[in-house]
Amino acid sequence: MTAATIAPTRLRLGLAALAVGAFSAFGAPAYARGPDGIADVAEKVIDAVVNISTSQTVEAKGGGGGNAMPQLPPGSPFEEFFDDFFKNRKGPGGGSKGGENGQAPRKTNSLGSGFIIDTSGVVVTNNHVIADADEINVILNDGTKIKADLVGVDKKTDLAVLKFKPPKPLVSVKFGDSDKLRLGDWVVAIGNPFSLGGTVTAGIVSAKNRDISSGPYDSYIQTDASINRGNSGGPLFNLDGDVIGVNTLIISPSGGSIGIGFAVPSKTVAGVVDQLRQFGELRRGWLGVRIQSVTDEIAESLNIKPPRGALVAGVDDKGPAKPAGIEPGDVVVKFDGKDVKDPKDLSRVVADTAVGKEVDVVVIRKGQEETKKVTLGRLQDPDKVQAAVKTDEPAPEKTVTQKALGLDLAALSKDLRTRYKIKDTVKGVVVTNVDANSDAAEKRLSAGDVIVEVAQEAVSSGADIQKRVDQLKKDGKKSVLLLVSNADGELRFVALSVQ
Repeated sequence: MTAATIAPTRLRLGLAALAVGAFSAFGAPAYARGPDGIADVAEKVIDAVVNISTSQTVEAKGGGGGNAMPQLPPGSPFEEFFDDFFKNRKGPGGGSKGGENGQAPRKTNSLGSGFIIDTSGVVVTNNHVIADADEINVILNDGTKIKADLVGVDKKTDLAVLKFKPPKPLVSVKFGDSDKLRLGDWVVAIGNPFSLGGTVTAGIVSAKNRDISSGPYDSYIQTDASINRGNSGGPLFNLDGDVIGVNTLIISPSGGSIGIGFAVPSKTVAGVVDQLRQFGELRRGWLGVRIQSVTDEIAESLNIKPPRGALVAGVDDKGPAKPAGIEPGDVVVKFDGKDVKDPKDLSRVVADTAVGKEVDVVVIRKGQEETKKVTLGRLQDPDKVQAAVKTDEPAPEKTVTQKALGLDLAALSKDLRTRYKIKDTVKGVVVTNVDANSDAAEKRLSAGDVIVEVAQEAVSSGADIQKRVDQLKKDGKKSVLLLVSNADGELRFVALSVQ
């Protein structure tokens, strides 16, 4: 599993793709074909599944091979895909074009799948299928090609909505209820990846609510129905012919299906599509808190049994949670009547709640449940990217420190604020060194972090921290809960052993 690659399933038409398509055409052995109803489902919906063909003009830059490889962050799940797509692709003769030191812009083409949800010409696909495209075409199952316009995209769920003018009557499909899926239910994946006509594979639901860390709202359906490259954006059907997911990702060391595919559930898709059609963008709910997991150690420190919920590490001064009375250290266990088991649960339910709605938020504070009424704001998504700037640090001056919990601690001073670039709004005790063999090092505390609270009480010196730790030991506690700030004032909770 660790050697596998998570990759989108879009790919240019090539020999390898044809080989995969040919394999799918032969189908599975008789004993693995599933129920007889699969043929009926395929026949009913096949004409609603389309090919998405895109082209993009790439500005080639000087150098040798004419490759315009997109700049991706290290470890990106799309890295291998783009490697396959762009590397080792040169212009005629393998040299440069358009001049002695440069190349002329060139067109790149790619293919994916989608499906029609409205006979007026509305198509759903993946965002990564059409990302950065200069031109998008929808190709129907009979080969008819029509230019399409982009209605809107949602990068966080990797979904996009297109619109085209139908040249003739269309077949559309409707969304089913993905919440009703059970493990082991049969599903049918249909794609039109290479404009060769629809391809059909079948399998079962292997798992639900899968979080593979590809986005903030991960809750994938996992299936062993073959989803090969080029099938991204295609529908996953139940045996009633309703769309219960959008095929999006596979895990594979080779790029072909090994029986681990993921689809965005229809419950998520339907909500996103409705907003994209209505507004051209997503308008998600916003609570205005930073949250983290409630570990066993944190749960023990807060007297929460069993460990559950989302721990509020920080509250935005301009967010809806602030006037509602939600504070750092609160643990959200229920939101708008829905149980919150972990931070992902809270992120998803808040995002899915209408902007401006007043909801009840149940929190545990110092062992007691309290209910807060919050009117949700709207999540802004400017895609901010902050680059760290390295500067020479001034020579450290002599600082009086105290050791506790494997940390060297000092009261905040002007010199220490300058050395670690700590904002004036941050209050507490600064960490100047971390014992490499301590629990603090394992929990990734580092020099420049500021301890704001110990066991939910503010501290201003190393002596304050030591006093609180000694008291907790006397009380028989196994761990101590620290509220820690970074230099910019972003908070998080860290539980350290006091044994």
